[in-house]
Amino acid sequence: MQSIELAACLTMIGSTAYWLSQSTRVSWYLGQYLLSSRISGPLIPRSQSPSNLPSLRDLLFDLALLFHRDWQNIRAGQYRMPYDLVEDPRRLVSGVARYLLDLPEVNARRRRQEFNEVAQQAPQGSQALPRYYLQNFHYQTDGYLSDHSARLYDQQIEVLFLGGADAMRRMALSPLAKFLRGPRVSETRLLDVACGTGRFLTFVKDNFPRLPIIALDLSRYYLAEARRQLRAWSTVQFVQALAESMPLPDRAVDVVTCTYLFHEVPREQRRAIAAEIARVLTPGGRLIFADSLQMGDRPWLDGLLDMFPKAFHEPYYADYAGSDLVGLFNEFGLRHVGSDLAFLSKVLTFDKPPTSGL
Repeated sequence: MQSIELAACLTMIGSTAYWLSQSTRVSWYLGQYLLSSRISGPLIPRSQSPSNLPSLRDLLFDLALLFHRDWQNIRAGQYRMPYDLVEDPRRLVSGVARYLLDLPEVNARRRRQEFNEVAQQAPQGSQALPRYYLQNFHYQTDGYLSDHSARLYDQQIEVLFLGGADAMRRMALSPLAKFLRGPRVSETRLLDVACGTGRFLTFVKDNFPRLPIIALDLSRYYLAEARRQLRAWSTVQFVQALAESMPLPDRAVDVVTCTYLFHEVPREQRRAIAAEIARVLTPGGRLIFADSLQMGDRPWLDGLLDMFPKAFHEPYYADYAGSDLVGLFNEFGLRHVGSDLAFLSKVLTFDKPPTSGL
């Protein structure tokens, strides 16, 4: 009886800590969202604004549902409480200062519809990068090609998603945890395609510290930031390479994670990346794919998806939003085994059949 009461008490303490942390987080980033909206004004001309945009109140309610699911997953033991439940105030303050100092430049690019600065002022060594990559995605300073951009990125994303970006990322931990119940974690190899700043991988390593990981990204600046964020963990290999031409042998990894990449690459590259993922996965392996919602996934949010590429310079987003992802991966022998919609994101799970000839 005492053990049951103790367990209930610990659960209540954990729940209180979680909700206090996430409520504080949303308040922090929502305040920055409202301030930046006031500074920036309308993101697109009112004449181009869809009529079916959700209200901020509705988005916040849906965000609360995301956190509820996140807590339920934690309570069920699918993954741990976020390691950064109590964040460093110095990091928070420096993040908001960096964000607000950069915001006028972002707004100026948006007003000018200027997104080719990266191609015109590309740093040394970027000549070999594909043309589609040399853009100021989100109108952000330096695109993906500077230390400044890499340090600013996670802050920008959290403001955009009202503090829910990390919780959306953690939704991909559930299919990963289920896959890792069978094999020994230390003998399983995970590849994270387009790892960016490594933020998602910090949650992976916090839950599975012995899991060997390959973090692959095209930007050396974002890889440097990923190294910094993952410095507390070992067995992480960093590779700078194109996702559509990965320098890995066939059947090299057991799990592939791919988070928020596909909406930022053209259709031909999405197809090439899907083929590469299927090639490097071992038979019996798993792909965990997380990205933006698509049109029709949650119809009440379609207006927001329609506005997003216009407001944030996402030239390939509209094509992504209407594409058949399940059909694409099925074409390369990956079997769709799970779908999950959470707030503004979706998680798709695919398995490579054990007898696959790929």
